[in-house]
Amino acid sequence: MYELSKQFRFDAAHTLQRVVDAEPSRRIHGHSYRAEVTVRGEADPKSGMVIDLGLLDRTLAQARDGLDHHFLNEVPDLGPGTMENLAAWIWRKVEPVCAGLARVTVLRDSDSSTCVYFGPDGRG
Repeated sequence: MYELSKQFRFDAAHTLQRVVDAEPSRRIHGHSYRAEVTVRGEADPKSGMVIDLGLLDRTLAQARDGLDHHFLNEVPDLGPGTMENLAAWIWRKVEPVCAGLARVTVLRDSDSSTCVYFGPDGRG
């Protein structure tokens, strides 16, 4: 069994409605993010690959384009621009193309925050 991971970076702005520390989050602000997509499976006997990296690159580029330099509050089907929603949104964009999708991790290096999503059923 193998796990193959690929990362991409994006920058985006958002606002959040929060109870704690609400005022700064309500103003438009931005973050630099990294997303890591991990696919798990056996290598195909003919190709020797778990997934063709060209296919994965193209799929991740499409997900990145939907987020990079966007106002997250306006991204269709995202909901509030939380790390949790970003991870689930990326999952929904990648999963139809990537059999064996195991997890999506969203990282915000500026404050060392990480969110890992294992899919809607939690099994990845």
